[in-house]
Amino acid sequence: MSWENRKGRGRYYTTSRRRGGKVVREYFGTGKMAAWAARADELDRQQREDLKARKAVADALDSAVDVACRAIDLVAQASLILAGYRQHNRGEWRKSRETRSEPNAKAQGSLGTRR
Repeated sequence: MSWENRKGRGRYYTTSRRRGGKVVREYFGTGKMAAWAARADELDRQQREDLKARKAVADALDSAVDVACRAIDLVAQASLILAGYRQHNRGEWRKSRETRSEPNAKAQGSLGTRR
């Protein structure tokens, strides 16, 4: 996308585009048609640059959100473990049962009163 000077005949506007795997050069010549093509190409270039800048900002925000989510997950896991929960098969969280070595007060109390 450039203006070229051709042997003293003036400025010509040309573009090179890839079509079907080959580079094809388009000639717009001089005059209004060339000026419109040059302006359209310039607007396209500006839009691509704006999109690239927006994408960079969005990528930075995405990475910040990912870091925050990982931190929140760690805090939630620590809270659940401290509250006596365990994670079953890397899935749902379940309340841990009492250990078998400790006597169960309810079970002994019900056996003693029953006759």
